[in-house]
Amino acid sequence: MQTNELVAFVTDKIDDLKGRDIVTLDVRGKSSVTEFMVICSGTSTRHAKSVAGYLAAACKKAGVQPLGIEGESSGEWVLLDLDSVVVHVMLEETRDFYQLEKLWSA
Repeated sequence: MQTNELVAFVTDKIDDLKGRDIVTLDVRGKSSVTEFMVICSGTSTRHAKSVAGYLAAACKKAGVQPLGIEGESSGEWVLLDLDSVVVHVMLEETRDFYQLEKLWSA
């Protein structure tokens, strides 16, 4: 799957489980570890974990093996590493605190 197709696939799957405020950031030239970041919010820790788990399962089914998943135990910030795309599923409070969009858009 090409990177742009993966970004579209990821945002579609996040939308399936009603992930909120989905933002895609192109970090090529700003990050040496990934090309795109997709950031979304969950309404609760359970919702954030569900979105990340659903996305990981959908990626595996589509033949994209996640390189890692972090933060599933707490659910405040779940990171899913898909190599060229890194997905952040965060609680709104956590997202407001870390302001990744502002950090990586500069």
